[in-house]
Amino acid sequence: MIICPKCGKENQDHYKYCLGCGAELPKDGGARAPVAAPPVAPAAPVVAPEPAYVPPAPIPVPVAVPVPVAAPVATGPVVQPAYGSAPPPAAVVAPVAAPVVAPAPVVAAPATSPCPQCGHQNAPNNLFCGSCGFRLGGAPGIGATAAASSPPVATPAATPTRTVLLTALRADGTEAGNYTLPPGTISIGRESGGIFAGDSYLSPRHAIFTQHADRLLVRDDGSLNGVYRKLYRDVPVEIRHTDVFRIGQEIIRFEAMAAPEPTPEGVERLGAPAKGYLGRIALVVGRDSTGNAFPVPENGIHLGRERGDVLFPEDGYVSGLHCRIAPDGAAIYLTDLGSSNGTFLRLREEIEVINGDILLMGQQLFRVNF
Repeated sequence: MIICPKCGKENQDHYKYCLGCGAELPKDGGARAPVAAPPVAPAAPVVAPEPAYVPPAPIPVPVAVPVPVAAPVATGPVVQPAYGSAPPPAAVVAPVAAPVVAPAPVVAAPATSPCPQCGHQNAPNNLFCGSCGFRLGGAPGIGATAAASSPPVATPAATPTRTVLLTALRADGTEAGNYTLPPGTISIGRESGGIFAGDSYLSPRHAIFTQHADRLLVRDDGSLNGVYRKLYRDVPVEIRHTDVFRIGQEIIRFEAMAAPEPTPEGVERLGAPAKGYLGRIALVVGRDSTGNAFPVPENGIHLGRERGDVLFPEDGYVSGLHCRIAPDGAAIYLTDLGSSNGTFLRLREEIEVINGDILLMGQQLFRVNF
């Protein structure tokens, strides 16, 4: 046994650090605990001394230390060797038969606790690791379970689920109600009830919303009247042939005007001259029919209620100068010019929407919040 020079606690020979205070033990063994000379029993004088029996050093076991059982001690005079003879290394004890002791009841060994730093198995009541000196932080009582003596394992916090709301907006901008989109993919429409139930322009299954991690996607679910997204002010958005947009109560379709190609026999198509036009816009009056049409020149076209190239004086939801269609390079763009009620472009494919986007479905506006 090695005595800790700092706190005086006894430690086994193979320990490097004190179990009581965690201090590093002397490598040369340092002070060792005194070993009491075994008691002697009365015996006849011994003619020739025999070497004393030295028990082997105990082998450390990483389980509970067995309860020591006191053996009967016999007393008697110690025989001194004759003068001039070599002193014996230890007192000579006559062999005494070990008393028969009934075996102690088997007690379940207390669970050991691994050191979180080096993995060495330590008894549950050790304050410091016997191998590396790491502070174990307190010892549970005898018989505690391994789970109780093991260091706590940190459990990662659950990732909070993002809540996505569709907020219905009235004509004056006030909120008319909310709908919480569940995680995953869902189709909503008039059959969803709630804020969707009273709009006869909504299809039973109108739009499909899909949540992917931190993204929200939306697409038309084959509805009759479509899904529109409001454009941001002064941000041009490219439009293509047959794209549909809405200003006020007007639904307008853009049709690109490409030069007619000749037939395989080389015959050119006869038609009115259309030089200098990018296309035309036509008012949608039915699912497959259009009304008035207006050409789009190379320098673009402006739409409004009071100013512009195409006017809608009877539509009070159209601003005085509402939007513009103009080319930029090889593409054609639709731009909202700061209108009061917005310009809406119908979805032709699945798109990503962000927080604050406004969608038009049926005759209702919905703001996306998350």
